[in-house]
Amino acid sequence: MVSRHADWLKQGQRDLDLAQRALETGHYEWACFAAQQGAEKAAKAVWQWLGATARGHAVAALLEALPELYRPDLALIDIAKELDKHYIPARYPNAHPQGAPYESYTRGEAERAIDQAGRVVAFCAHLLAGPRGGGEPSARGG
Repeated sequence: MVSRHADWLKQGQRDLDLAQRALETGHYEWACFAAQQGAEKAAKAVWQWLGATARGHAVAALLEALPELYRPDLALIDIAKELDKHYIPARYPNAHPQGAPYESYTRGEAERAIDQAGRVVAFCAHLLAGPRGGGEPSARGG
């Protein structure tokens, strides 16, 4: 089976770029969602690199389930938990007490989500740049 990890990582990076563009145009809800998607795809790239297929959309769960050698520290997993909160509410009005999602999201939330996703994507890219199977002293970090 051919690994598609580089494709997953590239798409995650592109989603993060889209998040930045959405921020610049005031589409804060889409910035948050695209940031979450970028982090999710980067995490799935790591699973592909390890020869496995990851299922699900929760970035935190994808990172927590990695083998210990490749698992990030708890701070990065906490960041991923925050990102995961944008998966549904950024898109669906019924996830909010009233109003459309775009009316609930702020520039600050979008900036924070982009920064957080950038950290996850950078962590995953760092793993993918190194050897598999323990050639590095530690794959932890955030």
